[in-house]
Amino acid sequence: MSELVEILPTDQIYIDVDVKNIHELFSLASSHFAQTTKLSKDLILQCLEAREKLGSTGLGVGVAIPHGRVKGLKEAHASFYRISQGIDFKTSDQIAVDIVIFLLVPEAATQKHLDLLSEIAQILADKSKRTRLREITSADQLLSEMTFQD
Repeated sequence: MSELVEILPTDQIYIDVDVKNIHELFSLASSHFAQTTKLSKDLILQCLEAREKLGSTGLGVGVAIPHGRVKGLKEAHASFYRISQGIDFKTSDQIAVDIVIFLLVPEAATQKHLDLLSEIAQILADKSKRTRLREITSADQLLSEMTFQD
């Protein structure tokens, strides 16, 4: 099983989310993460926004991987959002982002953080996977799509 699937519970998969901009998306994701991590929504939101200020986490082709190291977090957490109407992530290709995978890791995260980012990037780099992620209708379908087929 992929490392991402291990940290992406079905209750952190959101399909056809209606948000208008990055701040609204980050605020929503922070609220959801706060429920599962028992950390402050504001702490999570500040972490995500601080990372985004360093440079867009949008990769182009309509996908983004907002991520950050969070003080007090004990283990990595992920969530998936498919946005109804893409939003501007200030990507170089200027394509609106509609697929977003959030990754939060402990402040002292090591190689696992980089491995997870790499895995997510590999999944999102695959054009056929991106197409299927835009077509799925359930959390179970999404998790199946995220699992590497060797």
